[in-house]
Amino acid sequence: MSASIVSRRSFLKVSTLAGGGLMLAFNGLDKVLAGTVAEDVLFAPNAYIKIASNGIVTLMATNPEIGQGVKTSLPMLVAEELDVDWQKVVIEQAPLDTVKFSRQSAGGSGSVRSSWEPFRKAGAAARKMLVDAAAQTWNVSPDECVTENGWVIHKPSGKKLEYGALASKASGMTVPTEVTLKDPKDYKLIGKRIPNVDNKKIATGKQPFGIDTKREGMLYVMVARPAAFGKKLKSFDDTAARALPGVKNVVSFDNKIAVLATSTWEAKKGRDALKIEWEDEVALESTAEHQENLKKLTQQKHEIPKRTDGDAEQALAGAKKVLESVFEAPFLPHAPLEPMNFFADVRDDKVELYGSTQVPARVRAEVAKALNIGEDKISVGVSRIGGGFGRRLQADYAIEAAKISQLAKSPVQVMWTREDDMQGGYYRPAGMYRYRAAIDQNNELSAWYLVASSVNQDNASRQDNFPAGAIPNFRVDSHRLNSAISTGPWRAPNHNFLAFSEESFLDEIATELKKDTVAFRLELLDRAKSNPAGKLTYDVDRYKAVIKLAAEMGKWGTPAGKGIFKGFASHFSFGSYAAQVAEISITGGKLKVHKIYCAIDCGRVINLSGAETQVEGGIIDGLGHALYGELLFEKGATVQKNFNTYKLIRMPDAPAIEVRFIDSNENPQGLGEPGLPPVAAAVNNAIFNATGQRIRRLPLSLATLLSDQVDRNR
Repeated sequence: MSASIVSRRSFLKVSTLAGGGLMLAFNGLDKVLAGTVAEDVLFAPNAYIKIASNGIVTLMATNPEIGQGVKTSLPMLVAEELDVDWQKVVIEQAPLDTVKFSRQSAGGSGSVRSSWEPFRKAGAAARKMLVDAAAQTWNVSPDECVTENGWVIHKPSGKKLEYGALASKASGMTVPTEVTLKDPKDYKLIGKRIPNVDNKKIATGKQPFGIDTKREGMLYVMVARPAAFGKKLKSFDDTAARALPGVKNVVSFDNKIAVLATSTWEAKKGRDALKIEWEDEVALESTAEHQENLKKLTQQKHEIPKRTDGDAEQALAGAKKVLESVFEAPFLPHAPLEPMNFFADVRDDKVELYGSTQVPARVRAEVAKALNIGEDKISVGVSRIGGGFGRRLQADYAIEAAKISQLAKSPVQVMWTREDDMQGGYYRPAGMYRYRAAIDQNNELSAWYLVASSVNQDNASRQDNFPAGAIPNFRVDSHRLNSAISTGPWRAPNHNFLAFSEESFLDEIATELKKDTVAFRLELLDRAKSNPAGKLTYDVDRYKAVIKLAAEMGKWGTPAGKGIFKGFASHFSFGSYAAQVAEISITGGKLKVHKIYCAIDCGRVINLSGAETQVEGGIIDGLGHALYGELLFEKGATVQKNFNTYKLIRMPDAPAIEVRFIDSNENPQGLGEPGLPPVAAAVNNAIFNATGQRIRRLPLSLATLLSDQVDRNR
């Protein structure tokens, strides 16, 4: 296929690397630019290809690596079209540079989606220049040349030259305005299993994370923050802290006190020695109050619905039967295994920032604002990240480090304990979701009305998601409950709980209509295709395909064995379709999840190994929080403080997982999050099939499960 790149006026020049080599840069607007390695480079690339005279190809990993595998999958796109030997590829993590790079963030399952076209075009452009260089060397037509594993081969004569030998000459070739991308049938890397480039380092403990940062003269910092949301600093005495060995300084800022020391332990001991008096600034909130206020909001009609098709209220009023269920979502912490940390060195003329962040550009912008300095004076380096799940989309901890460094006139690394983040971080907001469904005189689902309420969210719904478009009378309202508690994105924002409530409620409706729950979903999707009610944001055929594949994988409709019960759920998020079958048992009131079958359509799979890992990780994460996740508040403070009181899923709890991908030629879509949303509902629906109980509040462990009462095995 032919792909347009950019007009020649957009190019500056192609230059030779030290030692003889080619460097090609490109941006995220489908433009391929030839660039120089000079410090005064004047163009705005998105990533680099560097080919040295020894044949080594260096590719820049532009996005933060947080376990989603982009440090492997994105360079694979370039390497595929470059037609290079993967064993000769070196990956380097790029620092923040919004002039050279466009999207440098990890969130929203967007890295591969945004890079699919531009990264491949960059590889293809470099390949074309190398072919032109070889053709000129041999005085033959480029059409007589092919590439393979880092070599250009002249087909008639069999002569060949390695890319490294051509790099210097290629830098003088005309940059192509159009490139020909590979036919997918010729892919050697895309769609194959490629090990993560950092696997060996991680397995041997040699992979550095942000927390491992060390700089000459650096002091470690522990910060005393308000004991509860709604409190402010009244006074403090740091005399005892300053007297401790290793403590070098104590500074106060933004309602906080920072202790600087020569080690993390000394900083913690110094913080423990502070005598602090806090006072209430606003009313202190508790979970019971949140639940009461959220419930009140679900009883109210919003004057501006998020979506309305037909007249749901009228259909409910005239229904033969109305089903109503209220689902409750608790606050959740992100609980990344790498504690929050960040390095800052603020000087008069420049600022160096480094650490674990999902959004280096946001960090730079917010630090610049906080310090009142220009962004051009700030550099941001990105480490490998030991988990984020949305927590590291915030910049609060980086701002702390920068402010402390500025006040103390010293390079510092701010370190958070697990308790610090559990008590004073950002959380998935609590919410309550009231569903009503109308069953008409023909025993059909005729209306759906969701009233959602959530803490600090203007829209707690995904109003255009299925079953929107499949029901003639459909309405979604959403209410915001303001709170002093800090909230933010949590893996698969909104989808993570909405899939639980929507898919559980669909199961309830199917049971009421005496329809198989899988067949019921397929029926609704047929409705959406043949007679859509309002706009559709999903592809009906792709949705049906994953549902059918998951049902086939889990042998839906056939018994799984004595005491084993099945549940089903599906969900569309971040451009991808996921459907899951859960197999569970309940013995003596104890739930055991044995296996999860998952079918996924994420478009074309880039790295099969990484893709499976992402889906499996999402399922485990979703299951663990569905089983145990709940963060409670009393008088503005969290009840759970660490992993001894906030339980995460352990290895004995982890089920077997089988993942299959729909073979697709569609463009790649999100994958870091879509595996998570359906699992809670699949398990919940299996619990109903085992016991006849409907659970509408998470975590599932709060429910007292009955022993097997009825044989609903499917």
